[in-house]
Amino acid sequence: METAENKYITVAYKLYTTEDGKRDLVEETAAEHPFQFISGLGTTLEAFESQIVNLHKGDKFEFTIPFAEAYGEYDEEHVIDLPKNIFEIDGKFDNEHIYPGNIIPLMNSEGQRLNGSVVEVKADTVVMDMNHPLAGEDLTFVGEVTESRPATNEEIQEMIKMMTGEGGCSCGSCATVAVTTAETVVETAAVVDIAINPER
Repeated sequence: METAENKYITVAYKLYTTEDGKRDLVEETAAEHPFQFISGLGTTLEAFESQIVNLHKGDKFEFTIPFAEAYGEYDEEHVIDLPKNIFEIDGKFDNEHIYPGNIIPLMNSEGQRLNGSVVEVKADTVVMDMNHPLAGEDLTFVGEVTESRPATNEEIQEMIKMMTGEGGCSCGSCATVAVTTAETVVETAAVVDIAINPER
């Protein structure tokens, strides 16, 4: 029986959704740039981690996670109208980032980070879809474990820093988006929180 130690795991995979009986490739990570996580820290889907955590380096896998265990059902109530003026920077609407199809990082009043997709820009409002892009989809993962070993204390601490916002990834693009939309994130927080958590 495997112990519940924190493992440093990397996987190369293809992620598919299924529509009309046909698989659609929606994401791929190559062995040269695998998806990496540390088990037991809640950084990935629980259903995904449970399928991977007891595998070994070199093991291949294929499994499907039903949408209920992934990103839930698509909820029409999570498509919301936000005032257009909260997307202004220095008094001007942020046309560079706020356009249909773009994903915008937002934050609610509890500090939880959310991504919303711009659906439409109207005269006075911006229609945002706060559903996860894969909401309502069963997810099929096909791939291989490229590394699986006990995580070092340093790796665990670095992951915790990233989760709490003290650290950051090294890709560069995340930092750019966070900085350019920081004003939007702060000003939109309460509006988004009320819109998607009306009972609060």
